[in-house]
Amino acid sequence: MTRTLLTAALLTGAAALAPTAFAQTADWTGLYVGGQAGYSDLSGDDETVVFDTERDGNFDDNVLTIGAANAFSPGFCSGAAQGRTPADGCRSGEDGNLNYSIRAGYDWQFGNWVVGAVGEYAVVNIGNDVSAFSTTPASYTFTRDLNAVTSLRARGGYAFGESLVYATGGMAWADMDHSFTTTNTANSFTRSGGDDVDGYQLGVGYEMQMASMGWNNWSVGVEYLWTSLDDSDYEVAVGPGSAGPTNPFLIVDPTGTDMRRTGDDFEFGTIGVTLNWRQ
Repeated sequence: MTRTLLTAALLTGAAALAPTAFAQTADWTGLYVGGQAGYSDLSGDDETVVFDTERDGNFDDNVLTIGAANAFSPGFCSGAAQGRTPADGCRSGEDGNLNYSIRAGYDWQFGNWVVGAVGEYAVVNIGNDVSAFSTTPASYTFTRDLNAVTSLRARGGYAFGESLVYATGGMAWADMDHSFTTTNTANSFTRSGGDDVDGYQLGVGYEMQMASMGWNNWSVGVEYLWTSLDDSDYEVAVGPGSAGPTNPFLIVDPTGTDMRRTGDDFEFGTIGVTLNWRQ
């Protein structure tokens, strides 16, 4: 408590000693609605595909041939396979794209300090792929495409003149399309896992009211947001299909093998310009 009071006293004193040019002149208390337009860039972590041949929930097994060779020795690629072998190449996903959002929030001002909450709906069309290649030869591709993100965040900052600098953070919920394709026509493939994912957002921003320019009730700004979504539920169960008992997917467990991508987190940064109307 003593440390809190001392910190508050120091901050109050610093604000009181601030130059007149930085004195608070705008009122930030009230409702606002607006939007954001910017660019989102997906974090570029390399991925592979992992397997659970024992079907014990642990994806830490190698898929082996009847001769105990690694059935996936051709390897993996961060992209969508364009054929049965690595030599056919892989196509990169849409890991960066323009986005836009609408938002509404409310701020409360206490001296130079501003706190509030904001809800936002953003359209973000980005995605990525990862592929595995078996010795059959055959390819197996996991694809995910983000469509939209809904978020609810707190924000707090410091106001001076007509400007506000702030930090923001909160929860995010997203609509993600998942798909799986393969050139393997012998086994059966059953997909599981939903398209709804969730996570969090953190960011910083700068906002300026434009009353001195004759634009009463309007503010503009720039904002950076980091979004992290937990995407660990999508799996593919490989079954016998028309394959025989020496099929690598069936050697350990005759009912099949489970597989999934290693990228549990779908993370991206967004830099954008904001425009708000304030009550």
